[in-house]
Amino acid sequence: MSNTFGQLFKVTTCGESHGGAVAVIVDGCPPGLEITASEIQEELDRRRPGQSDITSLRRERDQIHLLSGIFEGKTTGTPILLLAYNEDARPEEYEALKHLYRPSHADLVYQQKYGHRDFRGGGRASARETLARVAAGAIAKKYLRHYLSIEIVSYVEQVGNIRTSIIPNTVFREAIEANAIRCPDPLAAEKMIQLIHQVQQEGDSVGGVIQGSLRHVPIGLGAPVFDKLSADLGKAMLSINAVKGFEIGSGFAGAAMRGSQHNDPLNMHDGKICYEKNHAGGILGGISTGEDIEFRVAFKPVSTIAQEQETLNHAQEKVSFSHSGRHDPCVLARAVPIVDAMAALVLMDHYLRHQAVRVC
Repeated sequence: MSNTFGQLFKVTTCGESHGGAVAVIVDGCPPGLEITASEIQEELDRRRPGQSDITSLRRERDQIHLLSGIFEGKTTGTPILLLAYNEDARPEEYEALKHLYRPSHADLVYQQKYGHRDFRGGGRASARETLARVAAGAIAKKYLRHYLSIEIVSYVEQVGNIRTSIIPNTVFREAIEANAIRCPDPLAAEKMIQLIHQVQQEGDSVGGVIQGSLRHVPIGLGAPVFDKLSADLGKAMLSINAVKGFEIGSGFAGAAMRGSQHNDPLNMHDGKICYEKNHAGGILGGISTGEDIEFRVAFKPVSTIAQEQETLNHAQEKVSFSHSGRHDPCVLARAVPIVDAMAALVLMDHYLRHQAVRVC
């Protein structure tokens, strides 16, 4: 089982939803980056459960501990170990599900693949694992922002059938963090929150879409064929729990266009070459163009709901069950910093790889 992501900037995560802790080793971070626990904690606080009435009621501080690789406030170039203890784990709540295979969960496929599974909240299949990604991503974000002025902005664009039409390059973090759903459009955000409350009361769940925008990315990141920047972004986003779709630039809408509509005319603006439409989403031939990288990530509704459902048990008998655990009725608000983190990890890795192959 691979638990490592990246080639030069590598992150390896470990830990289960209702185990003792969740941790990550970051290997390949250059030395000399000033980073503090509070900067990493700020990102984790955006992901943690219990932050509003539309998220999981699980109470976790997700307090990060820096155990190696950072000395006197700076990275040393050696592996960085970050750890957060699980403080509100309740494995006993899952005893009733020990021999059940929940609909749309990984329970059955884990059992079939490994012959043994951690049934406590899904174990490694739980989104609690993403705590480690966000912690590692905070380091990558700091490096990219400090040395390259790269800005990573993600926000909730859609919940259910409610969608904002706000233009991505006009969005800034202050507006995103102004409400519980992390949608920068106040009117749409209010409707989204109302919808989440509704499905929550119905014991149901709802999905949606996160828009990502990577700004000031230098030209040249990514490689042709198998290591395209777009391909690695897609892999990163599709590795997030509940993600079922990824598109970049015009995405699927481009399939309905003609070449004459979709092609990006080249022009000069303020002394540099630019692409007028950016239908490619900031990446051509797998390599960054210097334009903003625009992408969208689709999240399915959370599988664990309070309504009674039918499923199979370990004896392959049909049974009915309901589960009233502490689950998000909609993952979108807490998924925003996860999307940020995965984008940062991809850009950081590709930046180091780009530097390694340059001859001048």
